[in-house]
Amino acid sequence: MQTKSVSSRDDVFEGLPVPVALRRMIIPTVTSQLIVLIYNMADTFFVGKTNNPYMVAATSLILPVFNITLCLSGLAGIGGGSLIARLLGQEREDEARRASAFSLYLGFAISSLFAVGIALFMEPLLLLLGAGENTYVYARQYALCVIVAGGIPTVLSNVMANLIRSVGRSREASFGIILGGLLNIALDPLFMFVLMPDGYEVLGAGIATCLSNCVAFLFFVGVLLRMGRRSVITASPRVGLPQKASILSIFGVGIPSAIASLLFDLDYVIIDKLMVSYHDLALAAIGIVLKVERFPLNVGIGICQGMLPLVAYHYSAGNGRRMNETIRLSCRLGLAVAAVSILLYELFAVSFAHLFISDPQTVDLASQFLRIRVLATPLMFLSFFTVYLFQAFGMGRISLFLGMTRWLVFNIPMLFLLNTLFGMFGIVWSQVTADILTVLLSFCVYRRFRPVVGDSPRAG
Repeated sequence: MQTKSVSSRDDVFEGLPVPVALRRMIIPTVTSQLIVLIYNMADTFFVGKTNNPYMVAATSLILPVFNITLCLSGLAGIGGGSLIARLLGQEREDEARRASAFSLYLGFAISSLFAVGIALFMEPLLLLLGAGENTYVYARQYALCVIVAGGIPTVLSNVMANLIRSVGRSREASFGIILGGLLNIALDPLFMFVLMPDGYEVLGAGIATCLSNCVAFLFFVGVLLRMGRRSVITASPRVGLPQKASILSIFGVGIPSAIASLLFDLDYVIIDKLMVSYHDLALAAIGIVLKVERFPLNVGIGICQGMLPLVAYHYSAGNGRRMNETIRLSCRLGLAVAAVSILLYELFAVSFAHLFISDPQTVDLASQFLRIRVLATPLMFLSFFTVYLFQAFGMGRISLFLGMTRWLVFNIPMLFLLNTLFGMFGIVWSQVTADILTVLLSFCVYRRFRPVVGDSPRAG
């Protein structure tokens, strides 16, 4: 049996009571997700201060494509992080080390290809997304900064965060994301309103986002250096390639994660595309709502991110009691957050819309859209909570089935159907309608395929 090298990891996975361990993992991940949300909203907030709905619409068009970079990080980061936690549960540190190096180089390769592809096909992509005469230039400026120039550091930062979190170091993993987010919030007004001339506010926001992600990447490089050469998380090619089964496991969990995230963003692209067929104000309004509604969703994602390594470790270690307790507490917490968000958004929808733009027509539309979309929050949490569980179990095919069914069978077809039947507000109601079906399917699949884990002799 290999000697474990990180005592703090042992405390989180085995020594602490489940509520304490879950709190130690979840608080940093939720905090980082909130900062990610705020800095994603910061660009829209500061661009909205120009009171130019075309600039707001342009940044909204690029948001789904920028989020694809985060999907790519999930392929290597979630796939690798889930495997590493399970390998540690089996006390296979050397293989976990090889898996971490493979995941890091995988993240670099796919982010490089994506950035080059966007640069080469920028014009047709923007036209496909719905950029028009009033929004094309702004959308191009923003995409060049946050995707072409900033794609690689964005992906690698998120891959390293997932891998570091997989060994129980949630605080360091989240601090790097928080650092980048806070820096983005500080740099936005500096570049937009001080350093850049009038009319280039979107370019300034893009430069600020790119620089902040580069700083976050350098922070994570420093974390890896401080963890030392014998750390489980390493970029050293000297550790060699992982076993074929490990590589297949990384892709088996990572590809479904990336596909589900890509389909999530495709859903946003289709929403934008359908909305722009009405008018640019509707596009600006839904762009604001798609950011505001991410508050409870990002908290839910943070809960799932903190939960995943614990569930994966206990599942692999055969500790059914701690695994099930972790799942129950995480689910209850996520549903509580969703309930609070519904209350707040129904009461203060107009105030939230006013944070981003003062145009009365856009505010009116955004507040109406928000009051409808927020009703889907608990359903959306339950949907991706189930997917995260199967990722923790290493059951990539099931998570892929759930993700693809949610978007390709329920959500996206529902967008077109309700748009045809009810017009603009049918688009807004589609999320609630589709996710009712998704949750019913997820419940049935979980009852059928959830693993029954007893307590092994080494389970605490």
